[in-house]
Amino acid sequence: MSVSSSKPVPVAVAGALGRMGAEVVKAVVASPDCELVAAIETNPGKEGIDVGTELGIGSQDIFITSDFEGCLCSVSQSVRDEGQGNGAVLVDFTHPSVVYEHTRASIAYGVHPVIGTTGLSSDQLLELSEFAAKASIGSAVIPNFSVGMVLLQQAAAAAAVFYECAELTELHHNRKVDAPSGTCIKTAEIMEELNKQFNSSLIQEEETHSGCRGGLRPSGLRLHSIRLPGLVAHQEVMFGAPGETYTLRHDTIDRAAYMPGVLLTVKKVRQLETLVYGLERLI
Repeated sequence: MSVSSSKPVPVAVAGALGRMGAEVVKAVVASPDCELVAAIETNPGKEGIDVGTELGIGSQDIFITSDFEGCLCSVSQSVRDEGQGNGAVLVDFTHPSVVYEHTRASIAYGVHPVIGTTGLSSDQLLELSEFAAKASIGSAVIPNFSVGMVLLQQAAAAAAVFYECAELTELHHNRKVDAPSGTCIKTAEIMEELNKQFNSSLIQEEETHSGCRGGLRPSGLRLHSIRLPGLVAHQEVMFGAPGETYTLRHDTIDRAAYMPGVLLTVKKVRQLETLVYGLERLI
């Protein structure tokens, strides 16, 4: 059994100057239970700049680096004598193209990954889960850190018992790379745990514009993605039955809404011995 100390959790943030990463840096600095120990960012023009000065929160004596693995090695070595359950934590909000490599490298260096970057496939999640279990490194892949979204997903799972027809729509800002969002996929997966088929076809549909009916999953659920400036992150699950519809919706107005979930995960991940997928596994 791991025994944690009363020392603040050492946290490295990858994607430290991105929209989410910057919020994480601010939240970690403001938390008495956490200590910012590294800021990783690939923008070459920011190398060596104090991350606190760059984000307008005052000097933190933490200087931006683009050396991801070098940073993991340094952070891991700095806590090597602290004992099990007291390792460093990496919070990653970077890019789908590197998230698998970042997660695996973090586990390999003994740094507990908290992954907010979406884009991992089911096969990659399985591989990472097996790797984390072998290394006994608690890890967390969280498609959405909002407690409100967890509540929506649980409500969607409950409603799916009673409705045969449902479609999901997610709406994000137009700089989001992947579609559909990891949160939307996770919601569908939770609903699909019932092992039922949705949206039985009554007619032979024809799309006059390819993809207009959304992405079709084997369960029959359809996922729709909207990308527009002005949006942050939003999701809607609509159920239909004869004579009625039932709609669940969650709207993120500000990225600060995710920070309680991020900090909760940071504090709990070191007590795990394998990988968990989804905030609902921790609350």
